[in-house]
Amino acid sequence: MATPIYIIEEKKLRRNLRLISEVAAKADLEIILAFKAFALWKTFPIFREYIHATTASSLSEARLAFEEFGAPAHTYSPAYTDDEIDEIIRCSSHLTFNSLSQYRRYHERTTGVSVGLRVNPEYSEVGTLLYNPCAPGTRFGVTADKLPEQLPEDIEGFHCHCHCESGADVFQRTLVHIEEKFSKWFPQLKWINFGGGHLMTRKDYDVDLLIQMMRDFHQRYPWLKVILEPGSAFAWQTGPLVSHVVDIVEDKGIRTAILDVSFTCHMPDCLEMPYYPDVRGAEHVEENISDYPEYSDNSEYSDYLYRLGGNSCLSGDFMGLWQFDHDLEIGEEVIFEDMIHYTTVKTNTFNGVTHPSIAMLHEDGTLEVLRRFCYDDYRNRMD
Repeated sequence: MATPIYIIEEKKLRRNLRLISEVAAKADLEIILAFKAFALWKTFPIFREYIHATTASSLSEARLAFEEFGAPAHTYSPAYTDDEIDEIIRCSSHLTFNSLSQYRRYHERTTGVSVGLRVNPEYSEVGTLLYNPCAPGTRFGVTADKLPEQLPEDIEGFHCHCHCESGADVFQRTLVHIEEKFSKWFPQLKWINFGGGHLMTRKDYDVDLLIQMMRDFHQRYPWLKVILEPGSAFAWQTGPLVSHVVDIVEDKGIRTAILDVSFTCHMPDCLEMPYYPDVRGAEHVEENISDYPEYSDNSEYSDYLYRLGGNSCLSGDFMGLWQFDHDLEIGEEVIFEDMIHYTTVKTNTFNGVTHPSIAMLHEDGTLEVLRRFCYDDYRNRMD
């Protein structure tokens, strides 16, 4: 295909969904899809074969759950507003407040939904500050010292999010802190939502540990319904972003392959986290070439070393360096692996750079283009 394109592979998506469904059954959990990581609604018929609900953090996400997934959302937002709260409630089955002040302002309008409160255990092992929801000074959740001994009678659940693409061992350590801080309120609750970041579809994730932990938790608190809302786990390793080389430039001995995609527009997490994505057929090497004599001008590999640059006017829209096994040519594909979760929901039209299409590779091998983007998609954002 001549244009850049995200390709979600149905076989890999179903593999993840089957595992998640099995974990939910064995551990007696409700595992729901977090739209903040994946919201490709044309795939929802597949999701509905395995899960029954989703989680939203805005009015648009709540409407997507209600209107396209076909079930009211478990909704949490850092702050609700007067002009949106009633419509959010209409589209939700659960509504979690971020603060006691938000609860006091809006709880009388929450007829028909199960009300929750986000709590902060003041513990998280997320190393990147940008993604740490429990860092000092966080705007998320209520700490134990600010909760009344007796919760308001209409608060039925706690929501607690502490993870980011974490393992079961991290959840095990975090759960100790959650129980130490908040278990005295558990008899007043009907459910607890342990949030997202449980990357149970990653190869090295200890699924058996998660299942046993949750079985033990149920023994301690048999009246509590337990909810998990991972995002990445659903779309983890389900497909690439296919780009193409459009030019090759050189400065100070560094060659940059300019692509028809952009890191800042189409792979923003690479710059925000930051992390180096896997590139098919290439190996990432350290930035400082002078520290690695094997990549010097005398090296047989030096001709195959490229920085990858995006096609926007942002100076920092590049990453590198990658060693290929051949000279790159204009028009050649450069394939970024695992670019479906988070990436597809965070893309933007900055600079009017052509947006990649979105396609589904079906189990029978056929490729269905779900969406092509055009000038009107850029123009209409400026209306």
